[in-house]
Amino acid sequence: QVQVVESGGGLVQPGGSLRVSCKVFGSIFRIADMAWYRQAPGKQRELVARITDGGLPNYVESVKGRFTISRDNTNDTADLQMNDLTAEDTAVYYCYADVTYYSGGPEQLVRGDYWGQGTQVTVSS
Repeated sequence: QVQVVESGGGLVQPGGSLRVSCKVFGSIFRIADMAWYRQAPGKQRELVARITDGGLPNYVESVKGRFTISRDNTNDTADLQMNDLTAEDTAVYYCYADVTYYSGGPEQLVRGDYWGQGTQVTVSS
């Protein structure tokens, strides 16, 4: 009943910029934290940036000053603007959302963790 869909990945040269976006679909009551994670080949998934429903962001040290996370609570979207990209940023990027939605069942509001399918970001010359 909830779906998270990412878009905007692709190939970019070192030093370039890219923006990835995600949108949450469903009968949404509230979205608490939203976040972007990434997973590079042979590595564990790591948190890149997180933003509260009040708009307070935090970032992993390696992307501070280069990446900016933002969200639009009206449209249930979150974006990650990535600047000054390096090869080390190459990964599949996943959007995460902490969603409370109308279930239509006896438990009218249900809360859960939802992930998108991932979007590939490749930084290469």
